[in-house]
Amino acid sequence: MNKNNFGEKVLAHVKEYAVTYLFIAISAFFFAVSDQDLSYTVTQLLLRLNRNAFIVLALIIPIVAGMGINFAITIGAMAAQIGLLLAINWGITGTRGILVAALITLPLGSLFGLLIGKLLNKMKGQETIGSMILGFFATGLYQLLFLFIFGKIIPMNDNVSIVGSTGIKNTLNLTGDTDLYMAIDGIVRVNLLTTVYAICGILIVIALVRFFMKKIEKKTMIITVAVSAAIAVVFMLPGVKQLFDGSLSGNGKPTTIPFVTWVLVLCLCGFNAMLMKTRIGQKFRAVGQNRTVANASGINVDKTRIIAIMISTVLAGWGQIIFMQSEGIGTFQTYSAHEQVGLYAGAAILVGGASIDRASNSQALIGTFLFHLMFITATGAATRLFGDSAIGEYFRAFLSYGVIALALVMYAWRGVKSAKRAKRER
Repeated sequence: MNKNNFGEKVLAHVKEYAVTYLFIAISAFFFAVSDQDLSYTVTQLLLRLNRNAFIVLALIIPIVAGMGINFAITIGAMAAQIGLLLAINWGITGTRGILVAALITLPLGSLFGLLIGKLLNKMKGQETIGSMILGFFATGLYQLLFLFIFGKIIPMNDNVSIVGSTGIKNTLNLTGDTDLYMAIDGIVRVNLLTTVYAICGILIVIALVRFFMKKIEKKTMIITVAVSAAIAVVFMLPGVKQLFDGSLSGNGKPTTIPFVTWVLVLCLCGFNAMLMKTRIGQKFRAVGQNRTVANASGINVDKTRIIAIMISTVLAGWGQIIFMQSEGIGTFQTYSAHEQVGLYAGAAILVGGASIDRASNSQALIGTFLFHLMFITATGAATRLFGDSAIGEYFRAFLSYGVIALALVMYAWRGVKSAKRAKRER
């Protein structure tokens, strides 16, 4: 390969994933400066991955359909919180309560997604900003519902309402009698190391079988086997193994992960991948690439875009349920639990290398990892550098909004460059 061509490819790759590499550098710097215990950082990172991965994956379909970052997933989170509230009000506990909340979220999220999609069809080209404003608008309606309609017009019992007044309590407890805390995470927990070894082994077997069945090329098989084997070897190294086998933890117990939660996350990854191979998935891609061409091909562009938003809104609602019941939460902040959902999920997927018009499962998961690694280490780094942990909170907000602003600027810049190139070619 020509050295100049190789250098150009590397430079193009760095430019395309500049935000990802920037966050890797920032996270590494913060971790080094914060002097946090590695075992603590890994434990907290796993907790945040368990909580947030599903919600971030819910953003992929609208991006592929050319609708940008769907910040209106905040409204899907509101639908989920209505479902959880009703489950608590009716006294439905445990896993059954989670299932009831999920079932309520399905029609509510679909309805909200339909309305969002119709509105975003009126503001083509401005969907990202439009969905963000819709989230703020819906918050006002949500507060009206929880402060006045619930309790005043729709009777609610003392489990959720403010005694002697109207409206819903500011905080609802998911532990105790409600038994909603870790209702999914606590079903089955598996040893992390065993899970990693098993997954690597399964990937190697699948790659070999698919190669001998001539489903994949030799190069793909070799890469899959090599990467899977390398990951397994890394987790067998004494220093890495001690992080997860309980040697460095205070209780001596090995690190476990919520099996059902990660099955749901992997199912969503599979759903996203399989959907793109179906007819509707091909319509999403066609609409995302060029609405004019898609319309000329006989695709109902507006309907396709609405379906994308409806799916995303429902999935985000289910992701919010997973978040609320997860380990380390335990309470339901009635009026504020949904507020940062869109911002943090949008920033996370952009950190993973996604853009306003392109996203994948791997980018969503990598972005979730890097974004929350920065979150975990920022406070400790700010304390060591400036003697004030609050600066870390400000820096988190700055980076969250900054990543989104950068993505919008880069998208607009690429659009201008494409328009100039097309003009020159005429």
